[in-house]
Amino acid sequence: MRSTFFGLETARRGMVTQQTALSTVGHNISNANTEGYSRQRVNFSTTTPYPAVGLNRPDFAGQLGTGVESGSIQRVRDQFADIQFRNQNNKLGYYSSLNEPLVKMEEIMNEPSDSGLHYAMEEFWNAIQTLAANSENSGARTLVAANGQIVADTFNYYYNSLTTIQKDLEKEISTIVGVPGDSNSQGKVNDLLKQIEDLNAQIAEIEPVGMLPNDLYDRRDILVDELSSYVNVKITPVKPNDYGNALKIAEGIYNIEMVNKDGSSYVPPIDLISVDRTNGAQVRSMIEIERDANTNLVSNIKVGTNAIDISDFTMTGQLSGLIENYGYMDGEASKGHYPQMINDLNTMLITFVNEFNAVHREGYELNGGVSNEDFFIFDAPNITKNGDNYEYTIGNASQIIKVNPTIVGNPSKIAAGYSNGDAGNNANAQKLASIKTKNFTNYETSASIPTGVNGNIDTLYSGIIGALGVKSRSAEINMENSDTMVATIDQRRQSASSVSLDEEMVDMVRFQHAYNASARNITVVDEMLDRVINGMGRVGI
Repeated sequence: MRSTFFGLETARRGMVTQQTALSTVGHNISNANTEGYSRQRVNFSTTTPYPAVGLNRPDFAGQLGTGVESGSIQRVRDQFADIQFRNQNNKLGYYSSLNEPLVKMEEIMNEPSDSGLHYAMEEFWNAIQTLAANSENSGARTLVAANGQIVADTFNYYYNSLTTIQKDLEKEISTIVGVPGDSNSQGKVNDLLKQIEDLNAQIAEIEPVGMLPNDLYDRRDILVDELSSYVNVKITPVKPNDYGNALKIAEGIYNIEMVNKDGSSYVPPIDLISVDRTNGAQVRSMIEIERDANTNLVSNIKVGTNAIDISDFTMTGQLSGLIENYGYMDGEASKGHYPQMINDLNTMLITFVNEFNAVHREGYELNGGVSNEDFFIFDAPNITKNGDNYEYTIGNASQIIKVNPTIVGNPSKIAAGYSNGDAGNNANAQKLASIKTKNFTNYETSASIPTGVNGNIDTLYSGIIGALGVKSRSAEINMENSDTMVATIDQRRQSASSVSLDEEMVDMVRFQHAYNASARNITVVDEMLDRVINGMGRVGI
């Protein structure tokens, strides 16, 4: 026979469980605007019915229910949406860090405009045409020298502006992974990994005793979401073999692996946080950048004892995008958008200057005599002269091109003529003007032009600007598409995890009614017991 007080315990369990649910509702409402918070719910489960199966069980028609209990308090989270979000967030981080520096590069080049190099070159060629029409005019000569200096200043501005942005990119990379050799500067990624490692340790202490540290899960996922924007990671929850009485729905400790952009593992696998499956011990690896000693460009990425060859570009994320812009070494060659633009401009500049100087040296000055003067000269350690031609070598010193001070001080030394003693001769000025459309194969200095440089100086520059526009537009489109995908996935993720105040209010009323009903049940049982205890055995009363 069941206990007389059987109903009291059943109702008490109902009150306690509904009260737990109300407390959880209150926690949800309090965190409705907390970033990264996942709403929580109480998993109700029936308690063991009475009687249990056995030889001495009472003879009942069936088992009697003994009430309800809160089996666990679990957060509501769409794990698949988390994986999708992090994959897309990684792509968004990559294309964002790729697009912004390219936009800045376009702003520096500022084409087409009346302050870009194309306009400066056009004004220079027009000034030479004016000189060809009146080679004795001192004003025309002064105009050629002045416009030549504007061309030189524009090249210098490009170079200095591009290298300034490149240095800013270097600082951004150091912000993410720290400064090489500086133990006090570990960077955002390594700091995030340290925080995740600490949260893993706290979670590993709570889960084995049968509880779910939902708020710690949320804090950890916020950090992992941020980490995914920097590098491509694969998250594997691990429950160590010796893990106490952890619930089956416990999420475990995060093993974080760095993977290729297609999600495949490196060979051997590269773990940022490695979790021992036997005892839950963690090993955290630092991400570091290694630089080339000569160029200071990135040579590879080091994770613990593993090195990733950056030239393969098998990774994505902000770090990868910044490196692709800043520059990296592929064997002996420098690659990357900014080094490429600087090298392209230098190739164009050296090709143009060598040919212009060669033609100028052959001409005659206004006062007679072969010029033998370079119109443009360089003042930079990374620009050297081999015979009559300039050569460019990779270096970090600022590049300075300018019009020969001798010509600036005395424009009569501009070699417009092509015969001695004929002040009105303009043949060499016409040859100088023809360089604008002269094919590189017809250059007097064609032997010094790098392989693969085709067309003329005008089409070469148009090709450089066109390639920049294609790269920038491609990065912008991919960034916008990734941003849309991230927003869509996050909206789906939030629809499952975020707190709806309307739903919580409905739940609050529902649990309140259940609590009141359980309390009323206790009152009813109490009245029944009062009849048994105080009202039975008193006949006639």
